[in-house]
Amino acid sequence: MKRILFCLFLLTLFFSIAQAKVKLPEILGDHMVLQQNTHVNIWGEAAPGRPIQITSSWSEEVYTGNAGSDGYWLIPVRTPAASNAPQWIRIDDGEAVILNDILIGEVWFCSGQSNMEMPLRGFWNCPVEGANQTIATSGTYNHIRVVTIPKTAEVTPQATVSGRWKVSIPEHAAEFTATGYYFAMLLNQALDVPVGLINCSWGGSSVEGWLNKEMLETYPDVDLSLAGSDRIHPMSQPMIMYNGMLHPLTKYTIKGFLWYQGEANVGRHQTYAERLAAMVNLWRSEWQQEDLPFYYVEIAPYEYGEGDAAAYLREAQYKAQQLIPNSGMVCTNDLVEAYERMNIHPKNKRTVGERLAYMALNNTYGYKSILCRGPEYDSMEVQDGQVILSFTYADEGFNREDGILGFEIAGADQTFYPAIAVADLDTKKIVVSSEQVTDPVAVRYGFRNYLPGNLYNIRELPVVPFRTDTW
Repeated sequence: MKRILFCLFLLTLFFSIAQAKVKLPEILGDHMVLQQNTHVNIWGEAAPGRPIQITSSWSEEVYTGNAGSDGYWLIPVRTPAASNAPQWIRIDDGEAVILNDILIGEVWFCSGQSNMEMPLRGFWNCPVEGANQTIATSGTYNHIRVVTIPKTAEVTPQATVSGRWKVSIPEHAAEFTATGYYFAMLLNQALDVPVGLINCSWGGSSVEGWLNKEMLETYPDVDLSLAGSDRIHPMSQPMIMYNGMLHPLTKYTIKGFLWYQGEANVGRHQTYAERLAAMVNLWRSEWQQEDLPFYYVEIAPYEYGEGDAAAYLREAQYKAQQLIPNSGMVCTNDLVEAYERMNIHPKNKRTVGERLAYMALNNTYGYKSILCRGPEYDSMEVQDGQVILSFTYADEGFNREDGILGFEIAGADQTFYPAIAVADLDTKKIVVSSEQVTDPVAVRYGFRNYLPGNLYNIRELPVVPFRTDTW
């Protein structure tokens, strides 16, 4: 009898200890990067009502709270200025959990579809240019940390999702988002602080996949019954990425968003700008920060088929900047090779990531000497059968005087012909003409599914595709 009672005592003690240890989401773990100079959220589960105590290596302050009746708790913790020195944090509700090798720096949330998801190793017979060298030298950037969220489809908002932080070393770097990693490399070099990336992407996903049910219910063209069904591929289903992947991460304190998506919305450009703006508003409200930076990538030239639906989607992407405060779009019209016209995953991810970094360095971190926008169409005038175009963000001129590719010109018949374009180096304007169009009324640049250009400002930032007409 005494032996039975002793065994029951040990069993009770075991369960008591098991209940005492806090349970943390995987996103809170060893090797993570915490956002500097702010209050970061630390949260998890414990026995209902149990007191929680948090201490850290960077401060003598003790943070306390209590698990609610459902066992959930959240405690904001103040972080110091960024440092390369490893830190620890201790969470204790009777049995301590200690997280080690934590860095304090800048944290960016990467999302979108396959061009953001695409790892350094490449995929689907699609390489990333220079990837082998980047992977081989990744250990020199061990103050970059990345967590990759697995594809997780859910029809209701989830509290947790898998995903552990990895240190930048060759063993791990091959699986890191290539676009995000090149962004982080340049940011790390420019700011000399650790950089953390949360890669929450799903190849083939539409913007509607990253919105919540309440918002999607207001869109008559969205069939919510497709979510969680076997009638279409999960990548095309609405709201499941938001529920399964994004919502569980909204407590993690970040600096801003990086977004590379749009290919899946080609053909639905009429709604794209407004829905992208709605998505950003939703995300900012979820993170409870109304002005989080949102920098995104224009979809690259690609032969989508007949018509030029991709050109209209790019136009919608460009216009979205006017609807989204504290946002910016980087152009990729020049970053494809001729043989990539049928490859939706162009190999040059380094320049894409670096252009995103220029946007962040200029707009978010205040490095105004680092330009981040290429020339954008401003106005036109017609003189003697030529169209003279003016641009913003071209104050110091262009990269070339002639040999310019990507322009088309049309008369009143609305038929576009390839055009000759010449840069006037004195006026910093572009003069466009064609022998086939004697009375021009409209000009387009790069306004096709696939029509790369080669015109830049003197910082090698490309002219953004545009049209002067509304046909």
